[in-house]
Amino acid sequence: MSEHLIEVEHLRQYFPAGGFGKNKKYIRAVDDVSFYIEKGETLGLVGESGCGKTTTGRAMLRLYEPTGGRFTFDGDVIFDVEKKQFADMLPFRKRMQIVFQDPYASLDPRMTVGDIVGEAIDVHKLASSKQDRYDQIIQMLERVGLNSEHANRYPHEFSGGQRQRVGIARALAVHPEFIVCDEPISALDVSIQAQVINMFEDLQEQMGLTYLFIAHDLSAVKHISNRIGVMYLGRMVELADSYELVDRPLHPYTKSLISAIPIADPKQARESKRIVLEGDVPSPLNPPSGCTFRTRCPYADERCAAEAPAWKEVEKGHFSACHHIDKCN
Repeated sequence: MSEHLIEVEHLRQYFPAGGFGKNKKYIRAVDDVSFYIEKGETLGLVGESGCGKTTTGRAMLRLYEPTGGRFTFDGDVIFDVEKKQFADMLPFRKRMQIVFQDPYASLDPRMTVGDIVGEAIDVHKLASSKQDRYDQIIQMLERVGLNSEHANRYPHEFSGGQRQRVGIARALAVHPEFIVCDEPISALDVSIQAQVINMFEDLQEQMGLTYLFIAHDLSAVKHISNRIGVMYLGRMVELADSYELVDRPLHPYTKSLISAIPIADPKQARESKRIVLEGDVPSPLNPPSGCTFRTRCPYADERCAAEAPAWKEVEKGHFSACHHIDKCN
């Protein structure tokens, strides 16, 4: 048995982007990312669009075949690219699931909600009879706030929030231990977002689930996560306890992200200082040498251009990758 439920080591995911032979180019979507998740914990993953959050989650579940790195689940090696070890995924699909970002694109419009939820039950042969299958489907729908009347309807008959609940019911149907939540609230109205986050927390308590919760909204991630990891251009730049990260960020990119969180108190909002980054995000097709954040960092120097900063534990449980943490704080 492993100490951690999830262990990701030096994960890399490159996508070919034209060229031949020595001139072949790759988009480095995820480049040397490492972290772990304890059983029953929620790890939040934040960063701007295109930083590799979703790709990290999908590569872990082998929805993409990873370019490099190692991933173990509950002590079992799911893949170790360097050693050419790849597990048969069918038994693990039952234990690891994903809730997709877009509730409009992730559900088959030709299938009823009952069949969408029941498909995984059929694949993994979890029902002993038709009645048992039906009972399991209704139980899952009720768990996410829907009822038996919804089972015979089609996805187009539902609102965005209801569709996302169907996607969650589909993931829960096989009683998984780990769920990758890929921006499950970003396509929903603000009024619905809080309901869905509260539902995720209730389900975690009832079913003992472990989450990788991917999102843009740091305030939402702070609410649901035990720890938060921050990604920039395919690399993890900081990882810490959620309240520790928000109260005492060490990396200049994390400081900028946190300064952008809206504050409800007008007086406090006026006093808070917004850290605006200069320039644009570089292309993952041609990332900067050394530290990928150096082109937008106010503390960057020659050392940042020459060598990539090491991923190290600065304080107990607080990891960061920056040459100038002392200068930044």
